[in-house]
Order: sequence, then structure tokens, then C-alpha cells
Amino acid sequence: MRTRRALLALLLAGCSLPALALELGELMSLLGRQTSGQARFSEQRFVKGFDEPLLASGTLAFTASPPRFERRTLQPRAESMVVEGNTVTLSRGGRSRTLALDAAPEAMVAIEALRGTLTGNAQALQRTFRTSLQGTLERWTLELTPIAASAAGQLRFVRIVGLRDEVRSIETQLLDGDRTVLTIEPVRDSAASTPSK
Repeated sequence: MRTRRALLALLLAGCSLPALALELGELMSLLGRQTSGQARFSEQRFVKGFDEPLLASGTLAFTASPPRFERRTLQPRAESMVVEGNTVTLSRGGRSRTLALDAAPEAMVAIEALRGTLTGNAQALQRTFRTSLQGTLERWTLELTPIAASAAGQLRFVRIVGLRDEVRSIETQLLDGDRTVLTIEPVRDSAASTPSK
């Protein structure tokens, strides 16, 4: 009888143990398996002087090799940003402008946060940011704080929330308190999700 009680106590104690802490390498390895992805996004920008957030929505797409990230804003007006390697192309109203990321260090820091996370590149992230990871593989939060103030410019931090191998939200906060919250809804591959007959 005592043996059974002791065994039951051990089992119950085991059930109440907290989940093991998620490590950055483990998360990056999982994210790095994604070679491409597409998603819809909705964005809220909280800016001083405005009572209501500024809203935008559209689509996102990325490929790991060759590295390419695309953001297409559909509302409130059509515009796009395409990042290929070290080049950024911005388009709006039929006009396009191309620049090197090196020429815009603040933009480069923000883009590296997203690109490094999507591709599971821990080394790229740790070259630019102090990383803080919380949660479990089921739901995690990765906070990225720029190491070099000169490169960060006005960027205070980037906070990325995900579910397993999917990035679901990105919050960017500036030193002046303005912040942007991007909510992401992955687009599933309909061919992969359709059961075979």
C-alpha cells in the first residue's frame, strides 16, 4: 500500500513539473526548416498625436534561398517592399525606389530581426541583438534588443511571438514610445492540406 502511494505521489509530482525552458538553438532549428512561407497581415501603428492607431493590411511572403522577403500592403493604399539580399525596393503609386540596406542602418536592423527569425539564423540575430526567449515550443516570445545604439537609431526592441514554427505577431517599439503591432495569419498550402483520395 505504501509503495502504491509513493508511486502515485511521484506521478502527480511529475505531472506538475513546469515545461522545460525553450532554447534559442532549438527554436532556430525548427524555424530554419521553413524554406518559404506566405501570410496575410494586419498592422496597427500607435503614433503620438493620433487618438486611434493607423491601420494597414496586406500579404507577406519569404523564401530562404535565395533570401527574399516581400511585404505587399493592400489597404489603406497599395505599396510594396521587397528585400533581396542587401537590396530594398520600395514601390508606391507606380513609382519605385531601390536602395542598399547598408545605406539605411535603422531599416537594416529591423529587417534583420524579421529575416533572421524567419530563416532560423541565430548567428545573424546574435550579431545584431541581445536575445531573450521565453515560453515553450507551443507558444514562444523572442525579444530582440539592438546591441549597438548607433545602428539601432530609434529602435528600442522587436518582440516576436510564435506558435511552434510559425511567427504570429511582431511588435516593434521605438525610443519615443511609438510602436507597431503586426498580426500574422499564415496561408496554408491548399494542395498539401487536401487529403488524397
